Amino acid sequence: MKKSDFNYLLPNALIAQKPLAERDASRLLCMNRNTGEIIDRQFSDFIDLINEQDLLVFNDTKVIPARLFGIKHSGGKVEILIERILDDYHAIAHVKASKSPKPGTVLKLEQGFQCQVQGREDDLFQLEFFDCTVLAILEQIGHIPLPPYITRADDESDLTRYQTVFAKKAGAVAAPTAGLHFDLAMIDKIRAKGAETVYVTLHVGGGTFQPVRVENLDDHIMHKEYFAVTSATVDAVKLARARGGRVIAIGTTAVRALESASKGGELEAGFGETDLFITPGYDFKSVDAMLTNFHLPESTLLMLVSAFAGYGSIMNAYNHAIDDSYRFFSYGDAMFLS
Repeated sequence: MKKSDFNYLLPNALIAQKPLAERDASRLLCMNRNTGEIIDRQFSDFIDLINEQDLLVFNDTKVIPARLFGIKHSGGKVEILIERILDDYHAIAHVKASKSPKPGTVLKLEQGFQCQVQGREDDLFQLEFFDCTVLAILEQIGHIPLPPYITRADDESDLTRYQTVFAKKAGAVAAPTAGLHFDLAMIDKIRAKGAETVYVTLHVGGGTFQPVRVENLDDHIMHKEYFAVTSATVDAVKLARARGGRVIAIGTTAVRALESASKGGELEAGFGETDLFITPGYDFKSVDAMLTNFHLPESTLLMLVSAFAGYGSIMNAYNHAIDDSYRFFSYGDAMFLS
């Protein structure tokens, strides 16, 4: 398939710029993968769609305030988006400036902090920070890295709302957005119903927003992200399957973590970097159902959900969502594929 096969026209008015007042107030488009049948529901109904034998797999990554602003010695403005923290004082990042900074360039940040460009890795810059650790600097002057399609500046509410209630392991520069719909009350209801919950980690990188630049998908180079799957999660998946339950991935990031750990054919505990690119024709090994948000045209995530639920069915569901004024992208509505 080609990149252009995954294009669709979305009115700007349907791109959610802010979250709803309550996490579970979103709408929920439910689609049967076998029949393509679509039912419009509310996310608060999600509890009715799971069974006591099911296992829900969440991504426990935590978004870091990864956007920094500063200037070069010349006075030119610089915007930094940390892609990944390598150790206490080093990171790789996207750097926006009128002219790309060369190795050795010192970037002056807010409150007197500084970092120096050490080199480049393709589109990313290698940075070394001084005086404080990278995380400590981000906690003091960093901004929540809202996606580029959210056209407003971040505000105080984004500190909590662009973060899942179960976020634990710092390292993501974008939220695992399907998880944003859950509040603690919903998670309690899931457990009270008898379904189990477990966690994987996938630190979502800024590359998730990078466009696919080639028409032939075989030529696309997928960005790398850190993932980890524990032996406890592996055991829980096996037990769920044994009792006839479904493994329900909460978000495409949970899907990528599980499937990356299943490359050998069966799910195994492990951690490392993944550049798994899932397109139609992929054989899913560890996921039976998926909760997800609506994704950008021609994006790798739209290709992933098309692989899971069928290209024609997904494009039909997206057209239905547009016609019915669903809210799209990170702060938008959800879709349940079962």
